Amino acid sequence: MTPLRLAFAGTPDFAAASLQAVLDSDHQVVAVLTQPDRAAGRGKRVQKSPVKQLAEAHGIDVLQPHNLKGDDIRQQLRDLQLDALVVVAYGLIIPRAVLDIPRQGCLNVHGSLLPRWRGAAPIQRAITVGDTQTGNTIMQMEAGLDTGPMLLSEALPIGDSETGGQLHDRLAAQGARLLVTVLDDLEHYLANATAQPEDGVTYAHKLSKQEARLDFRLPTRALYNRVRAFNPWPVAWLPLNGQPMRVWQASESPLPGQPDDEPGTLLQVDDSGLHVATGDGVLCLETLQLPGKRAMTVAEVRRGHPDLFQAGDTLGDA
Repeated sequence: MTPLRLAFAGTPDFAAASLQAVLDSDHQVVAVLTQPDRAAGRGKRVQKSPVKQLAEAHGIDVLQPHNLKGDDIRQQLRDLQLDALVVVAYGLIIPRAVLDIPRQGCLNVHGSLLPRWRGAAPIQRAITVGDTQTGNTIMQMEAGLDTGPMLLSEALPIGDSETGGQLHDRLAAQGARLLVTVLDDLEHYLANATAQPEDGVTYAHKLSKQEARLDFRLPTRALYNRVRAFNPWPVAWLPLNGQPMRVWQASESPLPGQPDDEPGTLLQVDDSGLHVATGDGVLCLETLQLPGKRAMTVAEVRRGHPDLFQAGDTLGDA
């Protein structure tokens, strides 16, 4: 194995897992690119990305351009004399001029089995539609959106009750491991790269808070999948007295639904949850976050607000 001279481009925790794996390998990370510091959280305090924090902890130079269009950043990358640029959940477009700078191109860790779920949110989209497996693909980047030749892929089963956050963590670890495998024998993997098939292409569009609103006209399973897919972000929700009430955990209720149950009708309230009629059955809302409060089980909510939810109420109305 020949140690490679690398730059790493990434921003969130998913990317930090890959950066840590490369730092633990024999390869050399000479620079890190990450998105500019941004205000986040309730206090809107400016925060460094997880990748920046890790890079600084290891004394690695950090570059934070707003885009990669400028001559200055491109010259900085040329001066690094890179063998490859590793890109993991960076969040900025990599122009063709930058893709061509490293001697062996740019590699990407993508959290799906390409060509399924190209795009920004492959983890959540896989859960939302009920996929039973996903995985990671290491690919060589080209100008298209996640269209490059595949160097290595590996499947990962999705648990029936697995949340987006849980699957994220398992995929981050898997992707990091596969990345180092490819880097350790990069010339072999580049020589044996395979084009993505034209069949089976789907797109994982960016998530929005609005789509996380629960619509009880949907089937029970679809709603259940949304609740777990959108945990921990953007979090499933429904309006309660004009304010969003988050739904952190739900299950398919054992209660038998009736054909004439109006979707959104609260059929039963007990310590196990709020049993709500759906388009084809009943969904049990188990863990809620009332506006301005912490997340609580329905049993906890009932102790503090015994009259807040009653059978016969309609949930989800604005």
